Amino acid sequence: MLKIDNLHASVGDKEILKGLSLEVGAGQVHAIMGPNGSGKSTLSNVLVGHPGYTVTQGSVTFKGKNLLEMSAENRSHEGLFMSFQYPVEIPGVSMMNFMRTAINEKRKYLGLEPIAPADFLKLVKEKREIVKLDNKFMNRSVNQGFSGGEKKRNEIFQMAMLEPSLSILDETDSGLDIDALRIVAEGVNALKTPQSSVIVITHYQRLLDYIKPDIVHVLYNGQIIRTAGPELALELENRGYDWVIDEFENKK
Repeated sequence: MLKIDNLHASVGDKEILKGLSLEVGAGQVHAIMGPNGSGKSTLSNVLVGHPGYTVTQGSVTFKGKNLLEMSAENRSHEGLFMSFQYPVEIPGVSMMNFMRTAINEKRKYLGLEPIAPADFLKLVKEKREIVKLDNKFMNRSVNQGFSGGEKKRNEIFQMAMLEPSLSILDETDSGLDIDALRIVAEGVNALKTPQSSVIVITHYQRLLDYIKPDIVHVLYNGQIIRTAGPELALELENRGYDWVIDEFENKK
C-alpha cells in the first residue's frame, strides 16, 4: 500500500524528517507515537502534499505509484485521506455542496459519471449514521459552529464518504471527551476493510484501546527508532519515551 524509503523533509531551512522509512500493507493499522517535535505531523503533511514542506531526499510509493510526483488533489483522488488535528472552518460552503463536489471530482478523476442526486442523499444518510452526525449539520458551512467533537466526527464522516485506501488520523483524539472519542473510534473501525489501511498518529494509549493497531512505531528526531506490536504502546504509556530514546542514543 505505502512504502517510504529514507525520507528527508524540511520546513524552510530546518530539516524535520531525517531518513524515515516505513511500510504499510493493505488492511493494516499502524500507530505512530513519539514526543512533541519528533516529526509526526510533518510526516502526515508531507504525505498529503502540504506545500509548506520540502522533500529533499528519499522516495514514497503509494499503491505502486510515485506519491511525491502527484499534486495534493490527485493524492486524494488516488485514495489518500487525512483527518486533521485542528479541522478548519470553511464559511459559505455547505457540507452537502462540499461533499458532493469532492465525490464528483474524485469520480471524474477515475473516469466515472457524477453521482446521481438520489444516490448521493442515500450515501450521506448511510455514512453520517456511522458517526452519529445529526442531519442539521449537512446544510451548515463546513465545520462552522461545530464543537470540537463534532468537527472530529465530521472528519470521519468525510472519510466514510470518500472511501480512501489509506487514512491518516493526525491526533484525532486531541481535545475529545471519552464519549466523542468512542464515537470517532467506532466510526473508524466500522470503515475498516481488508483493502484499506490506517495510520494513527497519537500520544495516548486511550485511542488505541478503541482502534487496535497491528504495528506501533516510535518516531523521534525525524526517524523511526522502534517498531513492535501493540504491546509497545502499553509500555510507552507506563514508562514514557525516555527509555526507548536512551536505548536508541546508546546504540549510536
